[in-house]
Amino acid sequence: MIGTESVWKNEELAVFRLRSLYRARGYSPYQMSKFEEYDLYARNKHFLVSEQIITFTDTNGKLMALKPDVTLSIIKNTKDADGVQKLYYDENVYRVSKGTKAFGELTQAGLECIGDVDDFCICEVLSLAAESLEQISEDYVLDISDLGLLAPILKGLGISEEAEAELLQCIAEKNAHGITEIAAREKAAPGALAKLRALLATGGRLDEAIDALRRLLPECAEQIERLSRISEALGEGRAARVHLDFSVVNDMSYYNGIVFKGFINGVPAGVLSGGQYDGMMQKMGRNAKAIGFAVYLDLLERFGAQNAEYDVDVALLYDDGCDPVQLCRIARDMTKENKRVTVLKSLPVDLKYRQLCVLQNGEVKVLEANA
Repeated sequence: MIGTESVWKNEELAVFRLRSLYRARGYSPYQMSKFEEYDLYARNKHFLVSEQIITFTDTNGKLMALKPDVTLSIIKNTKDADGVQKLYYDENVYRVSKGTKAFGELTQAGLECIGDVDDFCICEVLSLAAESLEQISEDYVLDISDLGLLAPILKGLGISEEAEAELLQCIAEKNAHGITEIAAREKAAPGALAKLRALLATGGRLDEAIDALRRLLPECAEQIERLSRISEALGEGRAARVHLDFSVVNDMSYYNGIVFKGFINGVPAGVLSGGQYDGMMQKMGRNAKAIGFAVYLDLLERFGAQNAEYDVDVALLYDDGCDPVQLCRIARDMTKENKRVTVLKSLPVDLKYRQLCVLQNGEVKVLEANA
């Protein structure tokens, strides 16, 4: 058993490793102001961990806020572009502490992948989420859910939007009694309710739960196969650490598809949270898709990143026909060789790389190499 002291005693080393990990996979640093206009957060309170926000009036009369979240700022301050934007951050946020119930300054490290998010991007982000937990402690669990499987079942219940929000809260709390009460009050469709109960009972190791999902939801073969590919991409070494858990839910008006949370033994609350948030992008006028996560760490001292001659050692290109599982394995093998690698469909014009490669017919071929 690993206690809190052994998990957190090397906090400075943990944040260094997280930065190094994200840079090694081609993610660029994102830095933001401590303040944003309050309206940004007021319009998206349901997306925030806490709806309580520290505000003040600026010298120009605008109502400003100390930032409680980084993702909203990234969405606001980036633009849609071809391919994907891969960003990482290490920022302080200001939230009400669950322990003291007072506002505190917390360090939030994480990453966002925005743009043409495909299966590889999802596999890569989940792999980096698992690796992030490993940087803190080897005794961790990454819980994964898929709102794409849950949403149609909830719709089939035939209940009101208000009741569905209540039901999601009960699902998150694993409150079986609450689910029964809501279903009875709303006269939920019996068939859909039975399927919901069966889905919530399907859990445990992700690699072992796939077959049960296939039997329960044969009509969702495509989404289930994606979960299977994610399990493969994460690797056999992590199989016991990656669990399927449909109590991991978020507001479905913002989130879609894969959502996940990470836990460290000895820490009572989740230290990592993430998911796909295409709905949030649409609400903020963006056409791009997005997936990302945050690691919640406090008392971490920052350090400046050194400007490198190259952004990455290897830029690896692929097309739609490539196997995302193979891409994840290749990227992992390269990083084990202490190479910084980014895997992309198209090459950004300003990316500096030592070596340009392409995956063709299952083989990595070098297109260009710099000294």
